[in-house]
This record gives sequence, structure tokens and C-alpha cells, in this order.
Amino acid sequence: MLSDQVKDCLNAGKTKVKAHVVIVDKKVLSLNILNASVPNHIEEFLGQNVELRLVSATVGDHKNGNRGVIGAAAHLEIIPKIVPFQKIYGATFIIDKRQGIPGAIIVKNQNLTEFYLKSITLENFPGKGRIHFDCNSWVYNANKYDYDRIFFANDTFMAENTPEPLREYRAEELQNLRGDNVNRELKEWDRVYGYAYYNDLGSPDINPSLARPVLGGNPQLPYPRRGKTGRPPTKSDPKTESRLCLADLSIYVPRDEMFGQLKIAELLGHAMKTVGKVLLPTLQAFLDLTPNEFDSLNEILGLYEGGLPLPDIPFVRKFIQAMPFELLIMTFIAQFNSNPANSGVLKLPVPNIIQKDKSAWRTDEEFARETLAGVNPIMIQLLKEFPPKSSLDPSLYGNQNSTFKEQDIQDNLDGYSVYEALQLKKLFIIDHHDAIMPYLRRINSTDNKIYASRTLFFLKKDGTLKPLAIELSLPHPGGDNHGAVSTVYKPASVGVESSIWLLAKAYALVNDSGIHQLISHWLRTHAVIEPFVIATNRHLSAMHPINKLLAPHFRDTMHINAQGRHALLSAGGLIEYTVFPTKYSLEMSADIYKSWNFVEQGLPADLLKRGMAEVDGDKLRLIIPDYPYAVDGLAIWYAIETWVREYTAIYYPDDSAIKKDTELQSWWKELREVGHGDHKNQSWWPTMTNVDNLIQSCTTIIWIASAMHAAVNFGQYPYAGYLPNRPTMSRRFMPQPGSVEYEELKKNPEKVLLKTITSQVQTIIGISLIEALSNHTSDELYLGQRASAEWANDNRVIEAFNRFGSKLKEIETKISELNRDPDLKNRSGPAQIPYTLLSPYSGPGITVKGIPNSISI
Repeated sequence: MLSDQVKDCLNAGKTKVKAHVVIVDKKVLSLNILNASVPNHIEEFLGQNVELRLVSATVGDHKNGNRGVIGAAAHLEIIPKIVPFQKIYGATFIIDKRQGIPGAIIVKNQNLTEFYLKSITLENFPGKGRIHFDCNSWVYNANKYDYDRIFFANDTFMAENTPEPLREYRAEELQNLRGDNVNRELKEWDRVYGYAYYNDLGSPDINPSLARPVLGGNPQLPYPRRGKTGRPPTKSDPKTESRLCLADLSIYVPRDEMFGQLKIAELLGHAMKTVGKVLLPTLQAFLDLTPNEFDSLNEILGLYEGGLPLPDIPFVRKFIQAMPFELLIMTFIAQFNSNPANSGVLKLPVPNIIQKDKSAWRTDEEFARETLAGVNPIMIQLLKEFPPKSSLDPSLYGNQNSTFKEQDIQDNLDGYSVYEALQLKKLFIIDHHDAIMPYLRRINSTDNKIYASRTLFFLKKDGTLKPLAIELSLPHPGGDNHGAVSTVYKPASVGVESSIWLLAKAYALVNDSGIHQLISHWLRTHAVIEPFVIATNRHLSAMHPINKLLAPHFRDTMHINAQGRHALLSAGGLIEYTVFPTKYSLEMSADIYKSWNFVEQGLPADLLKRGMAEVDGDKLRLIIPDYPYAVDGLAIWYAIETWVREYTAIYYPDDSAIKKDTELQSWWKELREVGHGDHKNQSWWPTMTNVDNLIQSCTTIIWIASAMHAAVNFGQYPYAGYLPNRPTMSRRFMPQPGSVEYEELKKNPEKVLLKTITSQVQTIIGISLIEALSNHTSDELYLGQRASAEWANDNRVIEAFNRFGSKLKEIETKISELNRDPDLKNRSGPAQIPYTLLSPYSGPGITVKGIPNSISI
């Protein structure tokens, strides 16, 4: 029955318009760590508690600067519709025909608690029909804001084409998101996207040894910018931002960038499960006669086979009190032990590397194959000169050129000379020498004992690689300016020489593991994308076409990065504890960021730079045709590029449209000058003056955030969950003939290997970390998927997006076919792990496949 007020309005010539309002169940999305109260009764949203007002896109209010006329308030109503994890409400708007067509809606929440507004849909607006507002945002009590929360209809406009009545609303919303005048510690309800240096890694107030240098804003230590939190400085160093305690996970990021409760629950669930299955049971091993060491490879296999009893918690608590990340682990343990079901005998999932064959990882064939199809397939490059040369400054580091000699590899080139192999493009290298050498002296002053490595490979007739030699180098004992002291090791299959060769491969893999985690994974995906997330929210309106294109590829990234800085990358955190550069980890990545080039992050450009492909007409030809990462990656790259090209053509018919797009120009300018400000003067930045530069830039952003990250992340546990295959640290130097260690190597090479590589507890902690990182959560959205079917209202956009999705399904089928081809030996190898890391779709769990839209873990 209509109220008297509604009847009066209708009698006055006004129209009633019904709407549906979708609010996601807070039990699915809210974060317990924020101590948010959860409404249990639908009545909390009734009556005057939530106010909705339509804003006209066609009629301006001359009394309010010609801004869109604001309509009468509507409120939420119960409707008999139940959808899993959502609450559907109705709303009735009384429309005066003089207020025109709405283009935005103001939402005012008078409840004490916040709610997550998914969407609002006007079902049949006079003269327009269905109008949809894709909101996807937390709305706090109105007193938390000094502005109105406004959501725009699902239309797409460049700033210049925005309907006049909406222009000021659009500009103000971006100004609010920039929050440039907010100079205080930011709170969970703040919606401020600001920039900061990486000055939040150290804890000098706790201990001077936990001080870390500021990254960014310094030509010696450049770095991408991170999200601003506004926390005060430490007492002992005004340049360092104070940190939350490790048990407090409520580090600020804008609330809309935070994980939902479902994802938090699953991620913490993986961590809790891993603590129960791995950390706690294996700490029991510290009661044996050789604490800190595995006694044999079979003991490592025991982590995955059979049951392991949980130790007594008092023992564990006493042991971990000495660890720098005690609070984090204690938090995990406390939550784990709150569930009485987490007891008894538990097992760790068997990593793919040892599922089919427990010894295949030791072979030279698998060692070489993983450079093309493993967890870090982006480091191998064509060898263009022999011996390789260093680019380190000789005035500082002396002669750092390689000591490889022709006689070291000549007998293993299948009849070719070194010159012929170079000319025929059959020689390849993994070169970690220059990245690591400047830090070696400092790293080796700790408990770690590592080398800088170069590894040479030869391309055989069957398309596979074989290792030729490994060079391990140390700084000269007389000083850095005296150059390197290097030793070359060659493959061997019998006697003590085979044990030496296995150790040489282990030292090279330690280098590669650290470079993978700190550079390929963290720096080149997580860190470099965050400025794009920030700048997009600061300068591209929700109505802007490029915002709509890129936004799904930024989901959860700021939050996972914030948690990474908080618990993993910080001083004394898990990365410093388990990866060889220890306290120099982020400093080393800053050195490598000096040579980062945005244009070279696109896959075709990257392959060309590394010499792994060459231009052949209008296509790329791979130097190694059976290079699974490149083959599958190029298929994904071109699918993304086609989608971006078709999408941008709808909104940018020519270059002039790019030049006059003020929001786009502001976005690109701030990315260069602030977000990646330490590279602002580099000439390689594309100019945002033509359509092709926009297409290539957006394709590169999407590639980094989706496929590139998937390729270097989701294989971590499958390949490195068995640490002998990818050790992360080495604690002893190579045994020298005549030494006690050399004699031990002759008698028990397995034990020497285990004493050299990652220790027992470091192995356990490392496995705990990468198991969580390798999981897909059940709410993941993959490339070619969107959270809402109504993310765009232009049929041309939807049709192009559907073509993109169809192409990805074709690629998925093609990858399966390639993996069944026996002639493509690099796609599976001795360990029999089909290369599926770039297969687009996946279910939850550790699946070794799936390309999420964004860097969300």
C-alpha cells in the first residue's frame, strides 16, 4: 500500500521508480582485524538509516553552480529476494520530470557500522529505461567523511565529454581520492591514495641492527613508490616511518583495496594449515641429535610422506622466542591451536617436482629445462660474446669479466666450435654475477656463504638445453678493486666430481632463487605495479574508459604489498630470514631497479632484449622454439593486446582524442614524475600522444599484473616446495681438495649438500611461505572474467570482451595440446611436470595453472 506522501507526489505529476540495492553480506567481506562490528539484523538498514538521492546528468541546478539537480531521498526496503552472500533491498524514488535523467547517486549511511555496496539498479527510469550503478565500495557512517559519497552510473566518458551537470562531481571525487591535504595517520575509512617512499621496512627504535635504508627518492637507491599510510616517524630516525607490531595486520590501505573476509580466511587458513603441517611438526626434529640440519634427503621426504606428530606447544614457544618474527609465528600458532581439530598426525602436500620421480631434480636435463619452463623462466638470455663481460665499474670492482675458457666447454658442443655455436645462436647464459657481486662481501660476513654465478647452456638438436659450465666467483681478498676470484666447474656424473658438480648447481640455484623472489617476483610485478594502482585512482575517474579497463587488474594489489612489507620484507622478516641477501634484500632490488625500463616489461620487448627472439617480418621468431614460457606467454600477450586495441578504438578514434584527454595526461604525467619518479627523466617512457602508445602501455600493465605474475608466482611450491631443487641459502663454501670437508664429501655427499644449503628451520619457514603464496583462493577472478556482468553498458565493449574470453579458452586448449606433444621435450621434462603456469583458468588450491586478473597474492 502506498504511503500518503507517495500518493501526494504521484498526484502532483511525479513518477515512482523502483530500484534494487545489492549489499554484500559483511560476514563475507569484513576484516576481523579491523574490529568491525557486523550487523546481524536486516532492520539496521531500514527507515532513515541509509539515504539515496539521484543526481541528474541532464539538468543543472543554477543555484548550485549548475551541478546536477539532486532528487528527493529514498530509503532501503525489504524485498523477498535471497541471494547467497548478498542482501537485496528495494528503494522507491519519487521522480520529478524536471530533474532529468540521473547520472549519479549520493549514498548517505547513518548506521554506526559500514557496509559494502555492490550495486544499485533503477529498473525502468522514464525516458531511459534501466540504469545501473556498479558501486563496489565500502560506505562508512556519513560522519566519517567531509563530503558526500557519490557513485556514477555505468556510463563511460572522458572528462571533456562528461555531461555538464556531472563535471564538478567527477572532479571533486578525484580530489577526495587524492587527499593531498590530508596530513595525518590514515584510518580504515579514509579513501586516500597517496605516495610514500619505502621508509617503512626498518625498526630502529627496537634495535639499531633493524635499521634499513630508505628506498626511493635517492639516485643510489631508487624505488617505485608505495601507498601512503601517514604513520609518524620513529624516534631514532625521523626519515623512517614507525611500524605496527607484527601481530597487528591492520596496516592502512584504502578500504576498497583490502581483501574480503573470504580471501583473508582462506589465506590465513593456508598459513595456519602450513604451520600445523610443516612448522610445528618439523620443529619436533630439533629434539634429535643434529638440530638445525636434515640428516638425509629421506628425512626431507618425510615432510611429505607418512605422518608427523605435533610437538608440545611450550617447547615450540620457547624455541621461537629467539626468532625475529616471533610475534607473527605466535599469532599463527595461537590461531592454529584455537581449533581442537588441528591435532594429531599431518602431512605436507607433495611438490610436483618429486611427485612422479623423486630424483629427477638432480639431473642436468631438469636443471636446464627449468630455465625455460620453471618458476623463474625470465632470466635466461642468448650469449652474444665469449667469454661474457661484466658491466660493473672497473674503477670500483676491478676486472669482473668471466674466466670461462674455450677448453671449458669445447668438448661439450656436439662438434661445434665456440665461435660456430655463438654464430648459430646455440649458447645461452643465466648471469647473476653483476647483481650479486657488489653485496657478496657483506653477505658473506654473516652466516651465509654464497658466490656470484654464471651458468652456460648449449641448445641441442632436440630443442633442449644442457649445462656446459658454472662459474662461481668471490670478491678478491685484497679488496673489491682487485676484481673477482673465480672458479669454473664442469658437468660430471661419477665420483667426487659429480658431487662437486651437484654443489655447483646448488650455489647457482641459490642465486637464482634470491633473484627470483626479490626481482622477478617482488620488484618486477608487485612493486612496479603499485604506482599504477595509486595514479589510476587519483587521476582517472570511475567513468573513465581506461579506469574501467585497468581496475580489475589492480584488485588486492595494494593490500598484498602492504602485508608483504609488513611481515615478509621488513627488517627481520621472513624474506630476510629465508633468502640469501638477508638484510640487504630490498637494497639489492633497488640496485637492480636502476636499470628497470617500463617499455622492456612487455613480453615481446623482453624476449628481444634477452636475445631469446628476433624479428621475422611482422612476427617474432623464438630462438628456442620450444620455450614454453615464451610460447604460451606470446599467445596470452597478443590476446591481451587485441582486446586492448579493440577496446581503446571505441573511445579513441584517433591520436587527437589521446592528446585532449586531460585525465589521461595527468595520469601518465604523475606515473612518470611521482609514482616511478626516480626514472622521471628517462627517455624510454612512451609519450602519451598517440593511440598505439596507449595500447602498448595498457597491454604491458595488464601483462605484468596478470600473466607475468602468474608465471613467476604459482609455480613456487610445485618447484621449490622441495628445497633441494631450489635452495635459498648456502652456509658453507665449496669443499677444497685436501680439506676435511672434501674428505667428508667423498664419504657422504648427501650430508654435505644438506649442511651447505638452506638449513632445516629455514627450509620449514620457506615452505610455509611459498605454500601460501602458491594457492589460488576460491573467490579469484581470472583473465577474461569480471566481477559484474554489467561493468560496461556499451555492446561493442561487451562483444570485444567476449571475444577476448573465447580466445583465452582457445589458448587453454592449445596449451593442453602442446603438453601432449612428445617432440616438445621442454614442456614436461624428466620431472614430468607439464607447463601449465600460463593456462588461463584454475580452481582453488595449488594447481600450477591459472592467470588471475591481478597481483592478489
